[in-house]
Amino acid sequence: MSDGIDGPSIRTPDRLLRIFVSSTLRELEPERAAARRAIERLHLAPVMFELGARPHPPRELYRSYLAQSDVFVGVYWQQYGWIAPGEDISGLEDEYRLAPPDMPKLIYLKQPAAREERLAALVQRIRDDDAASYLPFTDADHLARLIEADLSTLLAERFDASRGSHGADAESHDVAAERLPLPATDVLGRDADVATLLGWIGVDDGPRLVTLVGAGGIGKTRLALEVARRASDRFDRVTFVALEHVQEDRDVVPAIARAFGVRDVGEQPMLDRIVAARAGRRDLIVLDNFEQVVASAPVVATLLAGLPDATVLVTSRARLRLRDEQVYDVDPLALPVGADGTPLQEILSSPAVRLFRDRARAADPRFDLTERNAEAVARICRALDGVPLAIELAATRIRVLTPEALVSRLDRVLPVLATGARDVPERQQTIRATVEWSIDLQTAEAQALFTRLGVFTGDFSLDAVEAVVDGTPLAEAAFDAIAELVDGSLLRQHDDAGVPFFSMLVPVREIATARLERDPDATATRRAHADHYVRLAAEIEPKLRGATQLAALDRLEAERDNIRSGYRHLIDLGETEAVVDAVWRLLLYWWIRNLLPEAKAWMGDVLRAGPPLAPRTRAIANAISAWVSLLQPTAEIDLAPIEESVELFHDLGDAFGEGCSLTVLSIACTYRWPPELDRAEALQRRAVELVGPELDPTFNAFFRSSLGTIQLYRGNARGSLEVAETVIAEAVGFGDRFVESIALTNAGWGRLGLGEARPELFTRGLELSLQLGFEDGNGYALEGLAACAASSGDVARSGVLLGAAEASRTRTGMADQRARMTHAPFVQRILASEWAESFEAARAEGRALSRGAALDLALDGRTGADR
Repeated sequence: MSDGIDGPSIRTPDRLLRIFVSSTLRELEPERAAARRAIERLHLAPVMFELGARPHPPRELYRSYLAQSDVFVGVYWQQYGWIAPGEDISGLEDEYRLAPPDMPKLIYLKQPAAREERLAALVQRIRDDDAASYLPFTDADHLARLIEADLSTLLAERFDASRGSHGADAESHDVAAERLPLPATDVLGRDADVATLLGWIGVDDGPRLVTLVGAGGIGKTRLALEVARRASDRFDRVTFVALEHVQEDRDVVPAIARAFGVRDVGEQPMLDRIVAARAGRRDLIVLDNFEQVVASAPVVATLLAGLPDATVLVTSRARLRLRDEQVYDVDPLALPVGADGTPLQEILSSPAVRLFRDRARAADPRFDLTERNAEAVARICRALDGVPLAIELAATRIRVLTPEALVSRLDRVLPVLATGARDVPERQQTIRATVEWSIDLQTAEAQALFTRLGVFTGDFSLDAVEAVVDGTPLAEAAFDAIAELVDGSLLRQHDDAGVPFFSMLVPVREIATARLERDPDATATRRAHADHYVRLAAEIEPKLRGATQLAALDRLEAERDNIRSGYRHLIDLGETEAVVDAVWRLLLYWWIRNLLPEAKAWMGDVLRAGPPLAPRTRAIANAISAWVSLLQPTAEIDLAPIEESVELFHDLGDAFGEGCSLTVLSIACTYRWPPELDRAEALQRRAVELVGPELDPTFNAFFRSSLGTIQLYRGNARGSLEVAETVIAEAVGFGDRFVESIALTNAGWGRLGLGEARPELFTRGLELSLQLGFEDGNGYALEGLAACAASSGDVARSGVLLGAAEASRTRTGMADQRARMTHAPFVQRILASEWAESFEAARAEGRALSRGAALDLALDGRTGADR
C-alpha cells in the first residue's frame, strides 16, 4: 500500500536489518552462537536455520531468506558441507552464489585450517570477489568481536553514503595524525590486523594498554602507525615516542616527556609533570621499540593511572606483563598456498609476494612477476617465513640475482644461519639469518665497515663514518663500501640541509652492534666515535652564532643520539675534561633546544666523580649546574658554586668563561628576595667588558640584554628599551635569530612599561622561537601578548593567552622569575576589577588549548613554523 506517497520507505519498529549467516552447522556450532550474540548486541536480526523450522525444502528456504536479508555473513573452517542428491555444489557454496551481487558480504575464515579441497576453491573464489571482505579469526570470541566491529563500520559507511554529497566538499584536517612519522612504504597484508586493533583502541570499554608483540623486522612499527593514523579521530592527540635509541630505563620517562614537550626542570618528578600537562586529555600514546627497556613497564602503568582518559599502544619484542595489558601478536605476512604449478593470480594474492614484487620493482623497475618466475618468488617468501624485513632485503638483490638464483642461495645459507641460540624465537632466528645472509653477499670491505657501524646509536653523517675508519685499511674503501651497504638496504640514506646522513633498521643495527662486540678493534672504534663527536662540538661551536645558527642546530639534533652515547663513553672512561669542554662549546644548542637539564645531569656526574677536577672543568660544571638550577621554580638559590666558578675562570684568564659565570651570578642576584640589583648590575657590566663584540658578538649581545633586564627591575623602562632596540638591530645585522628573539621580548616589555603596547614585537619573537625550536621562547611571547591584550582592554583574549602561557610553562617546567615585574602586575589589576570572573574563565580556556591551537591564536592564524 503506497497511497501514492513518494519518498523512502519507513520501517516499522519490528523491521530490523537482517543478517544472513552462512556456515556449516556442526563444526562451527560455537561460532554460530557467537555470531548470533554479536548481531543481536547491535540490535540487528540474525537469519539462521536453527532459529525456527520451516516446512520448505532447504534450497527454497535459504533462497527466500537471502532475498529478505540485508547483509551476508559467511563463516568457514574446514568442511565444504553437504551436497544434496542431484546437486553439484554444497548448500554452503550455493548460499554464497545466490547472495545478490549488491549485498554486502563479510567473510570470516577460521585459522588454522586443513580445508577440504572444494572449500579451498570456494575461499579462493571469495578472495577474488571484489565485493567480499574477508578476515581470519581464531575462536568464537574473536569472531564475535570481528562481526560486531565490521557490522558497525558497515552501517556507518552506509549511513555516510546515504547522506550523498552534503559533506563531500567539507575539508577535514586531522591534527592528531600530524604528530605521526610518515612510514616510508605502504602497509601490505595487514587489513585483518588493522581491523582487529581498531576494534580495541579508542572504543568504549576497550583495553587502554595494547602491546604489539613480534620478532624484529616483523612490521610492528608500521602496523602501529597505520592503526594510530586511522584511530586519530578518536583522540585529542596522538603522540609517537621513539624508544629505539633509548638504552637505559632512566631515559624512558624523559623520552616520553620530550615527545609531549614537557621539560625536566624542577623538583617535581618528571612523570608527575607529564600527568599535569596532559590531565583531562584523550591521548593515544604510541611507545615504539620498548623491548630494550621492558623493565620500565611499571612506568606505563603509572602513566595510565595518572591519565585515565589515555590509551597506550606499545610495540615490543616482549610483552610488558602488566595486569591490564592486551597483547596482540603480529605475525608474518600471509604466504602463497599450493605447490608448484600454482596459477600466477593465486600466488599474487599473497601479501608476502606482493611485498617482494613492490620492493623488487623499487630496486629494479624492469622487474615484474611472471608465470616463469612466480613460483621462485613464492619459494623465497616461504623460505623467509613471510617476515617483511627479510623479504625487503631479499628483494633488493634482484638487481644482481634472478629469483631462481636467490632461491638456490637461500636454500644453501639459511639452514646454517638458523642454527643460532635456542632461547630466542624462531622468527627472530630467521630474520637474523636473513640479515646476515644479506651482509655476507657484500664485499669484504663492506662487511668490515658494517661491523664498525655498530658503534652508532642513531642517524650518523658521512663525516662520522670516515672518522671511525680513519687510520685503518678501510679508510680508502669507505665511500664505496657505504654505497654498497646502501644498495643492499643495510643502510638507509637521507639528506638534511645538504648533509648526507645514514641510518639502520633496528634489527640490522643490532646485528652490527653484536658483531662490533666481538671485533678486536671495538675499543679503538668506540674511542674514534667519541673523539669525533668531541671534535664536532669544536667545529659546530662558531656556527651556532649568526646566520648559520639554524642549520647548526639541526645538524646537532640529527646526531644527538650519537653525541649522547659518545660523551657517556668518555665519562665512563674517566675522561671528563673532553666531555665538559664539548658540552660548554655547545651551550647554545642545549639552551635553545631545551636540553640544559641533560647537560646539567652530565655535569652532576662529573662533579661527583672521584678524581679531583681540573680548574676549568670544575668551573664549567659549576656554571652550567647553577644556571639550570636558576630555571627551577622552587630551587633554592646558592651563590657559592657560581662565585667559585667566577674565581676559577678569572684565575685561568678565561674571559668568556668568566663573563658567562658573572652573568649567571648577576641573574641569581636579581632572583633573590629582596633583589640585589646594585650587585647584579655591577657584575653584568663587568661581563660586558670582558666579552666584547670583537670576542663574541652573540654573547656580548646577551650580556647587554641582561643589563636591560636589570633596568626593567629598577623601573627604568626607557633605558631597558634603548638597550633592547640596539641589540635587535645588531642581531638582525649579523643574522642571529636567537639573540633577536630574546631582545624582542625585552623590547616588548620596555614598550609596555612606557604605556605603549606593541604586540608585533612579541609576535615576531614567537615566530623566531618556533623556527629555532626554542620552546621556552613560546612562553615568553605568550605572556607578552597577554599583557598587550590586557592593556588594550581585551580581557578575554588576555586571559586565554595567559592560560596558554601557563600551559606552556607546565610542559617545559620553566618559570620566568621576572613575572613579578612583567605580567604579574596586570594580572593583579584585572583580578581586582569587575572583569575578574570572565578573565579567570578565559584563563582556564587557554590552559585547555592544545599547543597548536594556542600558537595559531597568538599568531592570528599565521602558521609560520611546524607545530
